[in-house]
Amino acid sequence: MPNTPIILERNTVARSRLFRAEELQLEFSNGEQRTYEKLCSGGPGAVLMVPMLDDSTVLMVREYAGGLENYHLSLPKGAMDAGETPAQAANRELKEEIGYGAKSIHFLKQVHLSPSYMEHKINILIMRDLYPETLQGDEPEPIEVVPSPFDDLFSLVMQDDVIEGRSIAALYMTRDWLAQKTS
Repeated sequence: MPNTPIILERNTVARSRLFRAEELQLEFSNGEQRTYEKLCSGGPGAVLMVPMLDDSTVLMVREYAGGLENYHLSLPKGAMDAGETPAQAANRELKEEIGYGAKSIHFLKQVHLSPSYMEHKINILIMRDLYPETLQGDEPEPIEVVPSPFDDLFSLVMQDDVIEGRSIAALYMTRDWLAQKTS
């Protein structure tokens, strides 16, 4: 594995309410120098939940996505608050977004969204043994909860409105984790 490049200089080049962008002047081990830009993370991280109502039903949400300027179907997700563990954040967000808590929470994996130019990471957690409980969230409108069949995962992810890569990856990882757990 090559040596990590030396950061010669780091500058914030843009800042918004949600994002901060940095420019990095790097020197690689072979002497080559390059300028990289990256979006920096703005908090302790985020969580994406795979809420399993039962072994054959996953609860998904239909919500507005600003990047699409339209609605799409995905797994519920949200930001972690300072001091929260991923499991605590996932259970809180689940109650805020879909009106359920989980008695059984399994941390599956932390993934990075686009490591070439983003620091942003998200923790994927499987939520099982769900029970009704609602917390007030910060969504601008009620989120539509869509019970979706988990038995035919390929058909689910091939729906026109299921387009988010994180959700698709989490669904397939959950399917395989559940298969190992029951075998």
